[in-house]
Amino acid sequence: MFRRFLVMPLLIVALMSYGFAGTASAAVISTQQALSAEARAASETDVRSALAREDVRNAMQRLGVDPVDADGRLASLSDAELVRLQGELDQLPAGGDALAVIGVVFLVLLILELVGVTNVFNRV
Repeated sequence: MFRRFLVMPLLIVALMSYGFAGTASAAVISTQQALSAEARAASETDVRSALAREDVRNAMQRLGVDPVDADGRLASLSDAELVRLQGELDQLPAGGDALAVIGVVFLVLLILELVGVTNVFNRV
């Protein structure tokens, strides 16, 4: 009974759909296509890392932009739009981490003091 109502129709459908298998095709891509895909991946990684910063996410949320939506829209950008966005992000003013800048300046002054080039810390 089980065989008659379940197994036989399933076997018939499986055998009939066996002939409808799709064909696979493969092609060699050019060097330009490979470099373009690699450049897009690098640009997308740079933009995603810039948008992943906490201060950027907070600013987006203050402006009413959901970071998840922005991430989804980033994937749908064309190559030219992605490169343009990356260029605009690169031109933004630096200095997001002022503590690191102060630390580097202090370290440079300390090294110059130890070498004897300046006398900054003698006056303090």
